[in-house]
Amino acid sequence: MKRFWTALAVSFFAFGLMTGCNDYNNTIQYNTGATITNLSPTGIAAGTPTGTASNCPNTASGQSNPCFTIFVTASFLNGFLPTTVVQWNGKSLPACSATAGTQGCSTYLDSTNISAQVPYSLVAKAGTAYVNTLTPQSGSGKNGLSNSLTFIIYGGPNPFPSITSISPQSAPVCNTSKCADVPITVSGSNFLPSSPNGKSSVTITGPVATANVEIAINISNITETEIKAVIPARFLAAADTTRINVLNPPSGICLVNCPDLGGGDTNCTTPPVPATCVPTSADINTFTIGSPSSSSATTAQAVAEETPAVSQDGRYVAYASMQGGNSQIQLRDTCLGAGKECAASTQTVSVSTEGSVGNGDSHNAAITPDGRYVAFSSEASNLASSAAKGRQVYVRDTCVGAAGQCKPSTVLVSKDEEGKLNGTEGILPSISSTGRYVAFLAVTPSAKGQAETNAHTQAATPNSGLRQVFVRDTCLGAANCTPRTIRISMVPGDGPASSVKPAGPALAGQARQVALSDGTSSTVFTATVPVDERVFLALPKENQ
Repeated sequence: MKRFWTALAVSFFAFGLMTGCNDYNNTIQYNTGATITNLSPTGIAAGTPTGTASNCPNTASGQSNPCFTIFVTASFLNGFLPTTVVQWNGKSLPACSATAGTQGCSTYLDSTNISAQVPYSLVAKAGTAYVNTLTPQSGSGKNGLSNSLTFIIYGGPNPFPSITSISPQSAPVCNTSKCADVPITVSGSNFLPSSPNGKSSVTITGPVATANVEIAINISNITETEIKAVIPARFLAAADTTRINVLNPPSGICLVNCPDLGGGDTNCTTPPVPATCVPTSADINTFTIGSPSSSSATTAQAVAEETPAVSQDGRYVAYASMQGGNSQIQLRDTCLGAGKECAASTQTVSVSTEGSVGNGDSHNAAITPDGRYVAFSSEASNLASSAAKGRQVYVRDTCVGAAGQCKPSTVLVSKDEEGKLNGTEGILPSISSTGRYVAFLAVTPSAKGQAETNAHTQAATPNSGLRQVFVRDTCLGAANCTPRTIRISMVPGDGPASSVKPAGPALAGQARQVALSDGTSSTVFTATVPVDERVFLALPKENQ
């Protein structure tokens, strides 16, 4: 028994040596103040406040020295005294009084709570600060300090992402072991190639493919406006309608009384969801897994007999392609002649200014020599709010090659202010080299027949409708200009008599001439130059 007590005494002696000395035989100072357990808030956004903020105590009248309040909580077993003050990065914030506080101060609330007024000037830059308390104590080895807790100073909030198009928007069902992954291009804005808390991610979710669980898919490349990702082949085993979602992380991690850290996802499902969040419409971010296709790996089927259009240098090609059940106009950047940093990509052109993909078939692409402007005909009803029912002609500014800031936009071309286009459908556009002028064929359906359903089929004989050629001056790039539509010619009947294909106009690069066919039966409203017995050049009056 005596040996036991001797051993115990030796143990306590050794423990005392361990707590009093380190490996270098130096005395270690332990904190002897309160034990703090929590900060509220745990962080704040860097910089000055965006709204109204209270001045620090004792700020002179007419001056601005804003402060924010932080609350510190202590353990009830080892709490605060009325003399306790808060320290910010080791500097004491003295007790608030009539003479102290301009640069921050502390207020004792009770034995477990103390608050401090902290100047915003101490959180001007993103980073971290350390908060502890000091309780003045006397006696050897008593420093009165508490433990420290980290206070996060966040950077500005990350942006909210948006999707304008996904290409392709469909893939065939493939339930064999030879299925290939499907690459997709997600176009939009506010994507994060990188941030202190990560970059944008892309997920896919659907009732069949993922059991309605959002699953992240691999990203091969990301810029602020485009993400290239890959849908794994295992998701293509059965027909399904899935949704693609882009998620931006917040600008930091916060648990209590958090500032606006931004981020969020395009489905508006990741909390905290901003009150202004509008989910991406299904016609934009839906990816359809359809019926099995005999075509091996083609996810966008080109429309039969649809003539593509190519830019002058051959780099850009506009063409019609099946996407999500409708024919859409696509613009392919082949990177031909571009630098090594160029990555070939495809964007959907038949979209509204807001990015909504056309909900009807689009055909007949025409492109400017530089590839920036694409004219096309579409029966979609969601490309412009002022569009009449049926097929109409549009011009899309894709902003490719634009200098400075440029926002892609889509404008309705087949309209006029005098009512000549009332009740007509527009097809077969031709665009000038600058994109300012667009010529097109307007078809007025007959009372007994139907207008052409697209640019390839129509009634075989003329009827009581009309076919008219117009040129639209959009005033693009022109100052003091009023947009207007000029009628060039008119032919009775809504279908040609001798051909199974409709004849459209061809506009010269500078829009000074319009080549037309069927000159024998046309009523022409401008001077003409014959080419042969069927083809002639029309000269708009201002160019004679």
